[in-house]
Amino acid sequence: MADPHGFLKVRGRELPPNRPVPVRILDWREVRVDPDRADLPMVARQAGRCMDCGIPFCHNGCPLGNLIPEWNDLVRTGHWADASDRLHATDNFPDFTGRICPAPCESSCVLGISQPPVTIKSIEATIVDEAFARGFVVPQVPHRLTGHTVAVVGSGPAGLAAAQQLTRAGHTVVVYERDDAIGGLLRYGVPDFKLEKRHIDRRLEQMEAEGTRFRTGVEIGRDLTWEQLRARFDAVVLATGATVPRELALPGRELDGVHVAMDFLHQSNAVVAGHEVPNQITATGRHVVIIGGGDTGSDCLGTSLRQGAASVTTLAIGKQPPLTRSASQPWPTDPILFEVSSSHEEGGERSYLASTVAFVAGDGDSGGHVRSLRLARTEVLPDGRRVPAAGTEHDIPADLVLIAMGFTGPETVDLTAQTEVELTGRGLVARAENFETTAQGVFVAGDAGRGQSLVVWAIAEGRAAAASVDIYLSGTTELPAPVAATTESLRP
Repeated sequence: MADPHGFLKVRGRELPPNRPVPVRILDWREVRVDPDRADLPMVARQAGRCMDCGIPFCHNGCPLGNLIPEWNDLVRTGHWADASDRLHATDNFPDFTGRICPAPCESSCVLGISQPPVTIKSIEATIVDEAFARGFVVPQVPHRLTGHTVAVVGSGPAGLAAAQQLTRAGHTVVVYERDDAIGGLLRYGVPDFKLEKRHIDRRLEQMEAEGTRFRTGVEIGRDLTWEQLRARFDAVVLATGATVPRELALPGRELDGVHVAMDFLHQSNAVVAGHEVPNQITATGRHVVIIGGGDTGSDCLGTSLRQGAASVTTLAIGKQPPLTRSASQPWPTDPILFEVSSSHEEGGERSYLASTVAFVAGDGDSGGHVRSLRLARTEVLPDGRRVPAAGTEHDIPADLVLIAMGFTGPETVDLTAQTEVELTGRGLVARAENFETTAQGVFVAGDAGRGQSLVVWAIAEGRAAAASVDIYLSGTTELPAPVAATTESLRP
């Protein structure tokens, strides 16, 4: 077990430092200092704080069921190869989750009842970085091929996890991506200062060596119909994500300078990758207002600051979350707390109880460009609705407005027109507990069937869907299935 006195000897959290703000906003590299071997004793100390609980609630907090106490003890004792094996036993891509997962496991840490929880996310990232540095991460080529073929549509974390699992089971897997590079939102939605794309590329090298094939620039339903895809493959996995943005239909929405966040982030990431983007949406010299205080809004903030925005204001319609757990969100639940991301450390203002009323053009502006945003204080009605309070309207400067209010579901027009796939009342792809849709041999994993969620849920569902596909094709499976499809998604 882990050091039985570790949590008594080391009572505080230690995390690898981030690069200084004035330095890191000048480039697009990850914000944290590149780790070196000198950090390993600190990581081992933190791993030693793990209590190796009789009932490790971190297992329940993690959708993947990561074996956290096991690899914490292996890190504490310096067994990095074994720690990597235990980590990869449940997570195909800990290099992704160790960087961009919000770590619900830490909210469930038993030590968190009386002390700051174990630095699980940081330890996870260190394990996988050490594993790559020491050559522990190698291709796992299947011992035999089954002769079955599977198409995976979408190359985000759910699609990549499903593809890797099915390839290792011996099936021939082809991943289709409509963009010009593999990775989905990991590639073009998450900025490099949170996830450098070299982490994706080294995983793709591993997957290609294992036998997974990738096809970019192919949009299923347009370039290749769903009927043609199903005729070519024995099974299909939908992992297209929930990419339809939640809109804000208010007066002035049609003005130039008002964009959904992902258009802005996609273009910025493409430019950082070395692509030319004509008429790029840029924050340079502009007063930027971000509507939405979640992770996407934080990504827009960090991106705008690096592009040289004149000012950046982030709006949230609700009140500021508390600094500590409320009585309604006791341990081991994942509470809603006031969070300060690395982007928030870098600048900008945050405004709460701010309801957007209209997008306003400048006086005499013949170009129809947004120049200000009309806001009002949010009033919460007895029935829970949040509305603009009368008489509190005021304008703030805004010549670039980014709507970062999340996503409503997947794009399904071509899918439903060309297949028997049905949707739920929320517009998600309906599925059974084994992730199979209403079309035989077609499975769905990740946000397309679950709705907008976390990267760790996407990987967990990709792994579980792969096990179901393996059973569908072979009659049995040795692949782990960490989760079942939620019952809510069963209802068309």
